[in-house]
Amino acid sequence: MAARWPTYPPCYNHGCKIPGCCARGYKYTWPDLVGKDALEAKAIIEHDNPLVSVVFVKRNQGWLTDYCCNRVYVFLDENSKVSSKPFLPVVG
Repeated sequence: MAARWPTYPPCYNHGCKIPGCCARGYKYTWPDLVGKDALEAKAIIEHDNPLVSVVFVKRNQGWLTDYCCNRVYVFLDENSKVSSKPFLPVVG
């Protein structure tokens, strides 16, 4: 069976080049979520910043590297826990 790419929301960057511009006054970094459960982290991020969608990335899974103000990539370990600090936007 071939690997499937995750479904991404459309990319918007509003002409921004820095995270603070993308955030539009909302939170854009979540260092306190490292080690948290994936769904708990998603709920917190989307509550803190209603302009974003969370995209989960599992270990060894590829992801798009577009500069998107409306996507927060959340990297997960093998136990579906957040493995690195989520921030807006993630590039590369």
